[in-house]
Amino acid sequence: MSARQVAVLGVGMHPWGKWGKPFVEYGVHAARAALADAGVAWTDVDLVVGGETVRNGYGGYVAGATFAQALGWNGARVATSYAACATGAQALDTARARILAGLSEVALVVGADTTPKGFLAPNAGERWDDPDWLRFRLLGMTNPAYFALYARRRMDLFGATSEDFAQVKVKNARHGLANPYARYRKEVSVADVLGSAVVSDPLHLLDICATSDGAAAVLVTSTEYAARHGLADSVRIAGISTVTPTFPNTVMDMPNLSTDSSLATGEPERTFKASIGHAAYEEAGVGPADVDVAEVYDLSTALELDWIEDLALCGPGEAEKLLRAGETTIGGRIPVNPSGGLACFGEAVPAQALAQVCELTWQLRGQAEGRQVEGARVGITANQGLFGHGSSVVLTR
Repeated sequence: MSARQVAVLGVGMHPWGKWGKPFVEYGVHAARAALADAGVAWTDVDLVVGGETVRNGYGGYVAGATFAQALGWNGARVATSYAACATGAQALDTARARILAGLSEVALVVGADTTPKGFLAPNAGERWDDPDWLRFRLLGMTNPAYFALYARRRMDLFGATSEDFAQVKVKNARHGLANPYARYRKEVSVADVLGSAVVSDPLHLLDICATSDGAAAVLVTSTEYAARHGLADSVRIAGISTVTPTFPNTVMDMPNLSTDSSLATGEPERTFKASIGHAAYEEAGVGPADVDVAEVYDLSTALELDWIEDLALCGPGEAEKLLRAGETTIGGRIPVNPSGGLACFGEAVPAQALAQVCELTWQLRGQAEGRQVEGARVGITANQGLFGHGSSVVLTR
């Protein structure tokens, strides 16, 4: 057993959707579900880590304390993390670090969000030194415009087609049918995807995830605490990667407007996204061949194919072959997004990396009713945040 492991004793979620309620209400719902799942009293929690949500005022900026107060002050330490879409993994890593340092024994990690209708956009105001603001102001580059660049790159490099991208949506929609937390629970066809409006060529509306309200929570403890409570065989977090890029970053990343030149240095050993999974594997002491199930960041259908390769679950340019052969669906060699992914959930930014951990915990316990990957023992997540935030979590059973 790795000395770096911590136990996942409880997970909980609030259903994704557009509910029109405060983010705190969603987070409290998920937190109480995680506590009930673990059978741990709120008074036993000695650390609360909140995923920050920048759209929800001061309460969102100090989310750790906000959730601690809403659950009822119990004297716990608090922390708040923000890493854009990697927020949940960074918050989880903060909790893990304090547990492994012996400074905490029972930590509750919560992420919740409410989102506006339409594109995610920077906060108001003029900020000429902010690349996230500049890409909207100077180029009109919404997130789907970047997704389309990545999709076109796959087409040019590997011969991917719009039908391939549509098939990812078809697969994930089928997976999400059995997920009670998913916002969209309806089968779609390739024709449905290709017949939906073009948002940013070559991507259609059904290729791109929505924005949603939602929440997820994870209760983590020391392995000693788990053993004392008769839960020594619980799911473990074996590795968390929050790496940043290494110069030169030669593949475009949101919200940047250019890549680094590799003229003087040569091509890097790995792209940034490939380095995220590599660091998680290295820390966990497992490899891609050990992975039974993956939850990846399908902001668009084409991005799921990128992540399959970035996690080294197949070689470059081979993701389409896996998809076409049915190997990434439940029952295939390496099921990807059995939850339905963001295709079925939409983005609730501070919650989504934690939602992936919830799904993998249910999968490794054998509790993912209607979407179970049989015999799953090792799972990996992949996420990414603006400004070089990596995110990958490896769970084992």
